[in-house]
Amino acid sequence: MYHQQFTIDDLMSLLVAKVGLPPQATTTDPAATFDDLGLDSLAFLQLQGELQDGYGCELPDDRPRSLGEVIGYVNEHLSRGAAA
Repeated sequence: MYHQQFTIDDLMSLLVAKVGLPPQATTTDPAATFDDLGLDSLAFLQLQGELQDGYGCELPDDRPRSLGEVIGYVNEHLSRGAAA
């Protein structure tokens, strides 16, 4: 089964559509954090739910420090699924 790579664009789309990030606040910087985007812990919980529903990926409760870490968790999950 083929799984495409989860990208920062995918993450930004989710944050805008489902978490309430204003479109003008999106970034392409994987080092950016939720705090940098003005998002709080409730936004992180919403993202956790969206990633669980859409990708079957559970983010750890100890909030990843950067957007790149979120992307890494999702891609690691997808690669494990593709290898199975």
